[in-house]
Amino acid sequence: MLQVADLTKDYRTPRGPLRVLTGVSFDLKPGDGAAVTGPSGSGKSSLLYIIGGLEPPSSGTVTLDGDNPYRLNAAALAAFRNRRIGFVFQDHCLLPQCTVLENVLVPTLARAASGEGGSRNNVQERALDLVARVGLSDRIDHRPAELSGGERQRVAIARALIGRPSLLLCDEPTGNLDRASGENVSSLLLDLNRSAATILIVVTHSAELAARLPTRFELRDSRLHRTS
Repeated sequence: MLQVADLTKDYRTPRGPLRVLTGVSFDLKPGDGAAVTGPSGSGKSSLLYIIGGLEPPSSGTVTLDGDNPYRLNAAALAAFRNRRIGFVFQDHCLLPQCTVLENVLVPTLARAASGEGGSRNNVQERALDLVARVGLSDRIDHRPAELSGGERQRVAIARALIGRPSLLLCDEPTGNLDRASGENVSSLLLDLNRSAATILIVVTHSAELAARLPTRFELRDSRLHRTS
């Protein structure tokens, strides 16, 4: 269960504090999917980064399965993000020198170094399965420069899911894609969300993608409004 309670976020500016989030509260349970829309600069990405443990709120709380990441020290917070949260950004952020399979396996390296994450064979099998599920088995040895934009984004989705996260956060995952690739990536996200019972939150400007998610929010004037 994800619980967001009375989140507020202020940024310092030369003219004083700039408030981008005011009193944001909502709950999502495993298997839920939500879209967050709103104009550019409204605070959508800030909300996503706070939920994902990347940026602390000015006030309020975020808990995932009862744990508040902002009560953890830096090392424990990094481990929390690695084990519990998957991220998909508008820019896929793949390592250009690594193959598809190697990119999917990148998040497992920190766990392997600490003696966690299961046997090497099991991790490899899961990576291969995810690559197959995103339809890239025939590209497994290719590097990002050899892939289309939609294919690179599918690799990013597989990488985000390698650790079986409780929460998957997507920031404009179709923003750099053509219509056909965007629809393909959208369908893939929704299918994987349902099959893995992961909580999915997508920040998007795409009305088509937002309409496919059962819960929809709009962020305007620093407040989050539920629209469905």
